[in-house]
Amino acid sequence: MTLDDLRVFVAACESGNLSAVARDLSRTQSAVSQHVKRLEAELGLPLLERQPRGVSPTQAGRILHQAASQGIGHLELAVRRLHDMKQGDGGTVRITTGATTVRHFMSEGVVRFRREHPAAKLEFRTENSGRGCFDALAAGESDLAWITIGPPVRGIEQRPVTELPWVLAVHADDPLARRTHVEPADLAAVRHIQLPANSMSRHRLDEQLARHGVRLTSTTSVADWDTAILLAELGLGHAVVPALPGWTGGGRAALRLVPVPALSPLAAGWAVRQWDALGPLTREFAATVADSLADRPRP
Repeated sequence: MTLDDLRVFVAACESGNLSAVARDLSRTQSAVSQHVKRLEAELGLPLLERQPRGVSPTQAGRILHQAASQGIGHLELAVRRLHDMKQGDGGTVRITTGATTVRHFMSEGVVRFRREHPAAKLEFRTENSGRGCFDALAAGESDLAWITIGPPVRGIEQRPVTELPWVLAVHADDPLARRTHVEPADLAAVRHIQLPANSMSRHRLDEQLARHGVRLTSTTSVADWDTAILLAELGLGHAVVPALPGWTGGGRAALRLVPVPALSPLAAGWAVRQWDALGPLTREFAATVADSLADRPRP
């Protein structure tokens, strides 16, 4: 059993298609099959079974896949950490984020980090959901992911960094714009701009409003928080959104952000596969972003 055998086997389990694995790894399908057969011969159990549209792991295959994927992931993290130690300030930090994360949460931290480590390389990858961020971490394609903190995810560590109070974004001419705050019950009759589908922020909001007996009537759905705020500013509806760090809407005369204090704040922060395995440069980037957020005024 070799590390290469396990890499190919894990890829086959996750793809479900040996031809696709062969293409992705620049190998022949016969070579991919040989890796799997070698594992099966050594273990004395079938690991993959053919399906009408590919392959799927057997019970034995699922056990090996779970252990192998975690083991390979830990090895890759260790290799990256050693590489970063060797490179020093010339290493690479790979970050997966949402569509608006860098602007709202990381801009000051990136400037500070770049000032201290001008030779370091930052690689940003954008995903549309927390699940996409977790998948990038699990596949070893990112070192850090900025997420809305949610339920535990197997093989992923989540670390809260900041809390975001909920606000109602409305046009300045809206009657609710004159309030010092709004209650959940006030939201029942608004024209709601829905937060991104399947996002943790939307799940958390719906969950909290349900406890107050409120169900929002949606007129529009958007792909990110910025778009929801913009549509509210244009008078096209109301958006219940997290208050972004250090931003009060100042300079935008048509927009008002009214607090909704009855709703518990939304937590956001870092996700990684294993904090202890992060290289020093990656750890410093994560800490720099956290420190820059702590220094910003509360909404």
